[in-house]
Amino acid sequence: MYIQSKIPLAILKKSTLEKKDSTVLAGDVGGTKTNLALYSSTDEQITLIREETYHSSDYKSAVDVVQHFLSQHENAASFNICLGVAGPVVQNKVEMPNLSWAFSGEEIEKAIGTKNVSLINDLEATAYGLAVLGDDDFIAIYSGSSSGGDNMAIIAPGTGLGEAGLYWDGSGYHPFPTEGGHTDFSPRSELDIELYQYLSRKYEVVSWERVIAGPGIHDIYQFLCDVKNRVKGDWIKDLMEKEDPSAVISEAALDERDPACIEAMQIYVRLLARESSNLVLKLKATGGLFLGGGIPPKITSLLQQNVFYDNFLDCDRMQHLIRKTPVKIILNPKTALFGAAYFGAYGM
Repeated sequence: MYIQSKIPLAILKKSTLEKKDSTVLAGDVGGTKTNLALYSSTDEQITLIREETYHSSDYKSAVDVVQHFLSQHENAASFNICLGVAGPVVQNKVEMPNLSWAFSGEEIEKAIGTKNVSLINDLEATAYGLAVLGDDDFIAIYSGSSSGGDNMAIIAPGTGLGEAGLYWDGSGYHPFPTEGGHTDFSPRSELDIELYQYLSRKYEVVSWERVIAGPGIHDIYQFLCDVKNRVKGDWIKDLMEKEDPSAVISEAALDERDPACIEAMQIYVRLLARESSNLVLKLKATGGLFLGGGIPPKITSLLQQNVFYDNFLDCDRMQHLIRKTPVKIILNPKTALFGAAYFGAYGM
């Protein structure tokens, strides 16, 4: 398998385009799992050497995971290392909000004996990863009318909620991370207000992440049962004790097995559409909106229904911009890993 650029993604330092061949350790470090892969890179392509997936909670820090992965490689000190991390990266340091990990590139450099470690936000890595995806890696929800040369945006609900942008400078794209998922949830309808009040008793701050990240699906369902008196079936209760409750709810809705689960997912999709619209407007991302993360590829049929697009369009006097914006679901779960490899090879 090799990686080759498909769109004109601007590199942060043009001089690196003339870099010699290198070996890159790329990582996608999340609250649930950590994917690490070793690649050989040339000026034209990146080729996979080895790949492993780890449960993040099994390790004390990312340093331990990287050391474990590289224990089989004697020349690791010569590798370029780039990790896409689910958290805000400041001066090559990160504290992960959904996992008790705080670490720096310098710590990894000392542990491995290298000076070539870069940490970037996982959504920034996903944005870089768009450069290497093909048509089969997407499902289009709406084609839009953008002719190119406009900013783009990514929203990625999973364990947390990631948001990022790609700024168009006239010749290429520059990915940049945000922490927009931690901004305040903005209820609009009476039902939204009731949901907000319910969640405010559970969380100190009700952010968009609390509502449309994975755990939010379970919270919406619990709200319907506790406040709106929806019936929770015994079989649902039993499954939730054995499996991830949010996954149980979304699968039951997809299979149309439970009315409360169907309603919960309709609310979830509507709210995801609202925050997607907010993000496009804030970044003027009429070049395209990409739905990434772990959840959208699993609920594609729900996102292709009118409830998503109708609510995506339902904004304040800017429908002409929203209508222009193509909307796609990212299907490839390794997009962030590819992006970290791309940055490690050409952007460091």
